[in-house]
Amino acid sequence: MTISVFELFSIGIGPSSSHTVGPMRAASMFVDDLDAVAVLDDVAEIQVDLYGSLAATGAGHGTLSAILLGLEGCRPESIEPKEMEARLTQARSTGRIRLGGTIDISLSEDDMVLRPLTILDVHPNALTFTAVAARGQEVHSRTYYSVGGGFVVAENDSESSTRRDQHSLSFGSAQELLELTERYSLSISDVMLGHERTLRSDMEVRERLLHIRDVMVECWHRGIGRDGYLPGDLGVRRRARDWYHRLLVEDRERDPAFAEDWVNLVALAVNEENASGGRIVTAPTNGAAGIIPAVLHYALHYTRAGQADQDNATIRFLLVAGAIGSLYKERASISGAEVGCQGEVGSAASMAAAGLAEILGGSPKHVENAAEIAMEHSLGLTCDPIGGLVQIPCIERNAISAGRAISAARMALRGNGTHRVSLDQVIETMRTTGVDMNSKYKETSMGGLAVNVPVNIVEC
Repeated sequence: MTISVFELFSIGIGPSSSHTVGPMRAASMFVDDLDAVAVLDDVAEIQVDLYGSLAATGAGHGTLSAILLGLEGCRPESIEPKEMEARLTQARSTGRIRLGGTIDISLSEDDMVLRPLTILDVHPNALTFTAVAARGQEVHSRTYYSVGGGFVVAENDSESSTRRDQHSLSFGSAQELLELTERYSLSISDVMLGHERTLRSDMEVRERLLHIRDVMVECWHRGIGRDGYLPGDLGVRRRARDWYHRLLVEDRERDPAFAEDWVNLVALAVNEENASGGRIVTAPTNGAAGIIPAVLHYALHYTRAGQADQDNATIRFLLVAGAIGSLYKERASISGAEVGCQGEVGSAASMAAAGLAEILGGSPKHVENAAEIAMEHSLGLTCDPIGGLVQIPCIERNAISAGRAISAARMALRGNGTHRVSLDQVIETMRTTGVDMNSKYKETSMGGLAVNVPVNIVEC
């Protein structure tokens, strides 16, 4: 079943789509559920239990504060960073929140129960909310799963998404996608546009895709405008602002020889913004949010198609990236807590490589090959954030993976589109590699760099 591009690219806040955006959405969903089955005035207490990866790295990923905001009725796609900071300052100073924005109750981050060693069956990112009345009786309880990219599944519900019924352009595998392009003489962006047309008008598709691009650009522009240190105890200094001013001097004529430097800068700036809790586009996750903006920047400024018509190139790029991202979401996972970082930066690099390959003039077979190459050489990547923070190795890894995506697209276009390993095969390999991967390498900060690089305080 094809997932809409607007689910894979959604606007939210940093530092993590699965650990910040998802929990905030889950908390606001619980308030909606609670309002439907009970009277909010009857609620005297909210109990919050976090499991698995959410519990292990929640402090560093902003999970606990996101839950407080979600229980107040805030939504990640609409809350502004300044409002978020003001609400959290109020909540932390009083130890109280406004449930649903109306009912004053006692709840702080310290009240939440963390169960990092308890892994629920559906997904490692699980959280349970329980509403309790004044006399101690349970009013309502429900468990939610943050399954990556900001997607949330409620217990006993199928995963919610704006999907359509099967039709002539429906695809569930890369092979089916290629068959559609051959049968109807379409590009991959054309096929994905056909999917979106079952949900919204051409004008809305165009406007929303260009808005996503604009938010990505605004994000990296904010990143190059800020200096200082990122939140947390790692003492990571922002580098994007300094790099930007150096590049302005070194590359006055926008020489293509500096293209890689600008790609690195965009990825770095976006992920520094993400790490600081700024407004971000999940692409398809927050931890991998810098890759697609960086490669899109390359597509718009260093290719003929991008220079000729930036809006058209943006739309085609994002549609192709969305088509490939849909395959990863449906056939494997984009959750670092489920399959490691291969599911986040690997998927993003594959999506970006595919988008760039079409902008460079590649056929659907070239596009599929580019996506395959990018993931094939991302297989096995672990998710081991130091201190539970989305900073090291996450920020630099986005820049490296953006470069990998560009190389994959250019390698694919040197061939004729035929290759030994298919995209479907590499997606299945990524999935099974994730299944076999030791759990300590799946966004727990219990393995890899997270235990071999000493820090003063580990926020997990």
